[in-house]
Amino acid sequence: MDIVERLVSDGLWEFFQDVAPEPPVRAQGGGRRLCDDRAVLAAIVFVATSGCTWRQLPPVFGASWQTVHRRFTDWSRARVWAKLHRVVLDRLGANGELDWSRCAIASASMRAVKGGPLTGPIPTARGKLGSKMQVICDRNGLPLSVGISGATLHDSQALIPLMCGISPTRSPYDPRRRRPAKLHADKGYDFDHLRIWLGRRQIVPRIARCGVENSSRLGRHRWGVERTMSWLNGCRRLHRRYERKAEHFLAFAGIAATLI
Repeated sequence: MDIVERLVSDGLWEFFQDVAPEPPVRAQGGGRRLCDDRAVLAAIVFVATSGCTWRQLPPVFGASWQTVHRRFTDWSRARVWAKLHRVVLDRLGANGELDWSRCAIASASMRAVKGGPLTGPIPTARGKLGSKMQVICDRNGLPLSVGISGATLHDSQALIPLMCGISPTRSPYDPRRRRPAKLHADKGYDFDHLRIWLGRRQIVPRIARCGVENSSRLGRHRWGVERTMSWLNGCRRLHRRYERKAEHFLAFAGIAATLI
């Protein structure tokens, strides 16, 4: 098995073909031959997982780093990565592999080396610029919704957009589902308006209360989302933000969620 097939399995390639835009049509006999999309996708996955720069791409993929970056930009603009994540969730949901009984939400901050939109000073890093990545996962730790923001955004402000960002997913029992039975969160989400918002949508809020519940009890159901954050950081391109454009950093987050 060569590196392209190892990084982009047949199943992933099948999903990608369903959401990828049509390749541009070139005049007969004019210009250079287009690089294979599967090889370019493998190169993008290699950048996401290894954390290397575009210029450090090895020639084994058969495409120049400029070609790979240009196609990554085009696919990001077409929201291919969000669509790919949604297709994978649909397949998992149809197979009954998504557990909606308990979901959890968490966030993590990382340095933004080159700045750009959706950045802000990190309070715990002497005010250095950074971004924050938020995620909601199911009981098994599979990411259902991923978002990014500036590092100064309070965690509580991301809960409603993230919940609304969960796409209606196929289920073996219901036509579509997007609401968990319970949502677990730490004390950063301890606000009455969030409990009311969740309750109106028939979601039981399991949010730790400041000054009431001991932090040592949080890990019983929230360890899964902390493990998911570790999985996301395993994609080295998310360990630090090197992209000036927020849509590119969000694209890498979408790729990581799809691979998980």
